[in-house]
Amino acid sequence: MVIPKFRLFSSLMLAVLFLTFSVSVAVAQDTTATAGARTIQSGEKMKIKGVVTRRDADTFTVRDNNGVDTIVRLDNNTTVKSKGGFLRSGANYAQTQILRGLNLEVEGQGNASGELVADRIRFNDSDLRVARAVESRAAPLEDRASTTENKLSQVEQNAQRLSGQMDELAAVANTAKGGAKAAQETADSAVAGVNATNERISALDDYVPQTVLAVNFKTGSSTLSVDSKAKLDELATKALNAKGYVVEVSGFADATGSVERNRALSQRRADTVIRYLIENHNIPLRRIVTPYGYGESNPVAENSSRAGRAQNRRVEVKLLVNKGLMQSAPTMTKSGSGGQ
Repeated sequence: MVIPKFRLFSSLMLAVLFLTFSVSVAVAQDTTATAGARTIQSGEKMKIKGVVTRRDADTFTVRDNNGVDTIVRLDNNTTVKSKGGFLRSGANYAQTQILRGLNLEVEGQGNASGELVADRIRFNDSDLRVARAVESRAAPLEDRASTTENKLSQVEQNAQRLSGQMDELAAVANTAKGGAKAAQETADSAVAGVNATNERISALDDYVPQTVLAVNFKTGSSTLSVDSKAKLDELATKALNAKGYVVEVSGFADATGSVERNRALSQRRADTVIRYLIENHNIPLRRIVTPYGYGESNPVAENSSRAGRAQNRRVEVKLLVNKGLMQSAPTMTKSGSGGQ
């Protein structure tokens, strides 16, 4: 069946105009601009207050009340604490708790790159809870806008090509069915690519376990055995070859002895594992989640038997890898230039 020339052209042009209008609206929704960026002289000491607007592996961006952005770099000497009340020093937090939307104070000095190397970071616990809620729902609009702009450019180029093909439509009318199918496949691929990109961006702050292991200890001891060191050596090698990783360490004890004694013993065991990873494998301190000793709680076996108590005298170590970085970037499938 031969499709009339005018009817085919009208349908194609309407489709192009609809796509162009839809993408233009999406791009127009993300046009927020900042007042500027701050460059700090090397060695210059500075204290800034503001909200975290961007978070990377070793840096984050703080925007102050004047709309000026400052890039803050983290290192092993950076301390992260909540603001304490009267006669209290506040709680220590891992550097991974610095999230987008967190209102904080930073003290430090500039480096050769114009960044602020943080010595002290302080914030309120209530602001951290708000930032966690915001982070779980905030969509990375800046990355989505960039993706949308690329799609708009492709649509505009296709529209220009279609405008010069009016005289050729009669000759390709019999292949319209095959072309429509290819166009649908291209559109489906584009939608799938955008969805995959959005999912990958949204997962940048999610961590998934890559390796989980347990190292066991003798009764009342916090000394690592040869076998335990070998397990930690293997985990450290995997960690140093990974991107965007953190290490979670939890200490436990069996039910022998008092509750307070077991809690302190489990904390010493967790500290021993961390010290081994740092001193023997140079795992950065900022990559380690604040350790915790659970004492005799959360047993994995019955404490009534000797074998069960041996299993409970343990430290659990988890290598967590950034979920967004583990996913591969989506690719666009280009349609063929003609044919059935």
